[in-house]
Amino acid sequence: MAPFYGRLQSLSPLVEDYLLVWVLLAVVLGLTVTDLAAVTDFSTVILAVMIGSISLTLSVEQFSQIGGRAVALVLLGHAAMPVLAFGIARGLGLSPELTVGFVVLGAVTPELVTPVMTELAGGDTALSTTALVVIGVGSLGFVPAVVTALAGGVTVPTLPIVEQLVVAVVAPMLLAVGLRARWPERVGAYDAHYPTISATMVILIIGGVTAANAAVIRSNLGLLGSVIVGVVVLNGLGYGVGFLVSHRAERATRIASVLSVGMRDFAVAAALVIAAGLPTIASLPAVVFGVVEMTTSAGLAKWFDRTE
Repeated sequence: MAPFYGRLQSLSPLVEDYLLVWVLLAVVLGLTVTDLAAVTDFSTVILAVMIGSISLTLSVEQFSQIGGRAVALVLLGHAAMPVLAFGIARGLGLSPELTVGFVVLGAVTPELVTPVMTELAGGDTALSTTALVVIGVGSLGFVPAVVTALAGGVTVPTLPIVEQLVVAVVAPMLLAVGLRARWPERVGAYDAHYPTISATMVILIIGGVTAANAAVIRSNLGLLGSVIVGVVVLNGLGYGVGFLVSHRAERATRIASVLSVGMRDFAVAAALVIAAGLPTIASLPAVVFGVVEMTTSAGLAKWFDRTE
């Protein structure tokens, strides 16, 4: 056990500090080795491990430190995201399948590393953590509802989406928080490594969904350009909405709101699209968003930290 733990300690910084590099490599590998699409067969398991591992870092104490108004403002911004995503997709004239992908991306939880980025930026980590859990549980009804309401031209299987949210998002999150509450010291002893496990799952699922989309990407680079434009606009609008709904709040609250609304969990969106049986192309916005979001959020965190 000790040698394994030692290797894990040495690998953690390598994975976490260079996560953007690993994601880029996964995208490149997915485009060149299409057999990696087989990874998507295990998307539910990968997603459950990704959600469960990072949720083990969430303690009950973190949720008792914030007021309801701050959480409500973040939820308001979150509710606007799928509507904005839908408008962007329609404005760019994207296919119904890609429109579904954009709507799912806008509706899913904030990025699982949002509390970490909030901490690095000097924001209210407790607020971003609480928003993540509340939105995660609420996604059980929110995601199927907005996808059904906004997506047109594609038959959206809402039951599989609900099943995947229960099995791969809500259940692992609640189980992990419960384990943390029951055995805080035992679970907390490995806090430094849960993000590494989650990040590894992100790399796996991004590589898999990229491979599944490789043929479409290579045969239609113009389509990729439109998707890139769309995700850049969605990411930027998300940060803007997060600022608008909290502009009168304290600085730490504003930072948490900006990141919680602007950062969408691209890996969850990609895995959810595949696991729910939606068209593979619908995962393309999530793949592209991952690269864009990880770059902009890291830059924002450094900027916030310098201007404190």
